[in-house]
Amino acid sequence: MKAIIVGGGIGGLTTALMLRARGIGCELFEQADTIRELGVGINTLPHAIRELAGLGLLQRLDDVAIRTDVLYYLNRHGQEVWREARGIDAGHDVPQFSIHRGRLQSVIHRAVEERLGREAIHTGCRLGAFSQDEGGVTAHFFDRTGAHTRTMRGDILIGADGIHSRVRETLFPNEGPPCWNGLMLWRGARDWPVFLTGKSMIVAGGLHAKVVVYPIAEGSSPASRLTNWAVLVKVADGGIPPRKEDWSLSGKRDELMPHVARFSVPYVDVPNLISATSEFYEYPTCDRDPLPYWSSGRVTLLGDAAHPMYPVGSNGASQAILDARCLADALARSEHPRQALVAYEQKRLPMTAEIVRSNRRGGPEGVIDAVEQLAPDGFDNVENVLSYAQREAIVRGYASKAGFATVPGLAAVRA
Repeated sequence: MKAIIVGGGIGGLTTALMLRARGIGCELFEQADTIRELGVGINTLPHAIRELAGLGLLQRLDDVAIRTDVLYYLNRHGQEVWREARGIDAGHDVPQFSIHRGRLQSVIHRAVEERLGREAIHTGCRLGAFSQDEGGVTAHFFDRTGAHTRTMRGDILIGADGIHSRVRETLFPNEGPPCWNGLMLWRGARDWPVFLTGKSMIVAGGLHAKVVVYPIAEGSSPASRLTNWAVLVKVADGGIPPRKEDWSLSGKRDELMPHVARFSVPYVDVPNLISATSEFYEYPTCDRDPLPYWSSGRVTLLGDAAHPMYPVGSNGASQAILDARCLADALARSEHPRQALVAYEQKRLPMTAEIVRSNRRGGPEGVIDAVEQLAPDGFDNVENVLSYAQREAIVRGYASKAGFATVPGLAAVRA
């Protein structure tokens, strides 16, 4: 069997490694001229890290990431709504990693080159069209000028080509553009003094206005960390985003800073952190409605091409990694590729569709919204606003849906 993977992001690269581990051949096609370290910070959850550890990548990730230990949810006034241990500190057998997205991608990319050979990765190849028959799939690739570069024949085609997936567009030609919820995301990273344990993550504010801060790598000295920050603010009712969803689009400081003044975070000087960041990025947060199916014959979708979701709950990259494992397993144990793609879809589509819908409601961070709605001006005791059991139900309910429920017997860290 041979698979054609369209897209050289985290999902596509992980799929290549998973297939290789099961003796399934594949070649990967990326439209960019090089696979570069794009983006800023992301979190990868234990259920996804467990899969990467199974591929022998745990030490490489440890070398470039931070093992997240505690997550704090605060209201916009900086008051604690919820706190819980994460990763190893929560009893999992592997960490939760806070990591630069590009470094995560680079670790997986290097492993693909080592195990499959550089000749298995083709850059500067934009998918133009594909067709399938009883015997396989034929895909045609072009460069940025529109010149034909390669025609590839395989048993299956996997569309891991992101929120603007060409494969998805071919399967669903009338779907239209992504859905924008009116939220604008600004994000950057800067070497900054350690706060809290040096491995802690803070989310302050609800769905319509929040700031997120966490370290993603060692800093220039033992007293500092490369610190990721993100500000998410509702700037419109939604519809067509003002600018294209592009992770490398530079942000505008005069648009961002008035929003920053809305937050108070006691553990880190967020305004100065952002002001000291020389370059940062903006992104209109978009997703797509869940699809009725992902697979058509010998063609399927994976990662953001299948289930783009709002950046809530640290789930985007993690779910793509889980997709890759599930698809590879299905292909390894099925008698026919079509059968495998159906089995993969039946297992992964319902779960990810529920995560997409939950993220639209705020995901686990909805606990902050619930408290802010009842106490918009703050509180003396959060227990008098929303009980521990009620807050736990919101956070734990999401964790269960996303497949990374807390280890039994371990409760949240109480303030």
